[in-house]
Amino acid sequence: MSEKIPVTAAIRTLRQHKAVYTEHLYEYEEKGGTAVSARELGVAEHAVIKTLIMEDEDKQPLIMLMHGDCEVSTKNLARLLHKKTIRPCTPEIANKHSGYMVGGTSPFGTRKAMPVYMERSITALAQIYINGGKRGFLVALAPATVEAILQPTLVDVAIGHDETH
Repeated sequence: MSEKIPVTAAIRTLRQHKAVYTEHLYEYEEKGGTAVSARELGVAEHAVIKTLIMEDEDKQPLIMLMHGDCEVSTKNLARLLHKKTIRPCTPEIANKHSGYMVGGTSPFGTRKAMPVYMERSITALAQIYINGGKRGFLVALAPATVEAILQPTLVDVAIGHDETH
């Protein structure tokens, strides 16, 4: 692939923070999700982190970072945040909040500042792959870098993989 690495809002944010990361382009597949990016990059789907834009009952948006091979227990997340409900935003609303197209949503450089929640077990990984702000574009970095830049609240709301709850 001779495509040029895009300079997205996410990349500008990472550069601004002098973050250490590597850039990975891959062939994006509509509705392929993290299974496709993991396959294309030859990495475990557990290390590919999806950026989910969700909202509470008052339509207040938040960012949830989750392992690619896990789902978010919205019930547990709502309970943790003392909310009635948490649900994924529609793609249109998610795009409006993040400034990115769904499938290319990065937690870095979002249009609107939103609280960030990250599945605690992500911090145990040596390196993660997270969207760089464009479909078919991931950046690889240490979870500590994500923590330093985004200051996420760590939560335990994963369903799937090696379910321990």
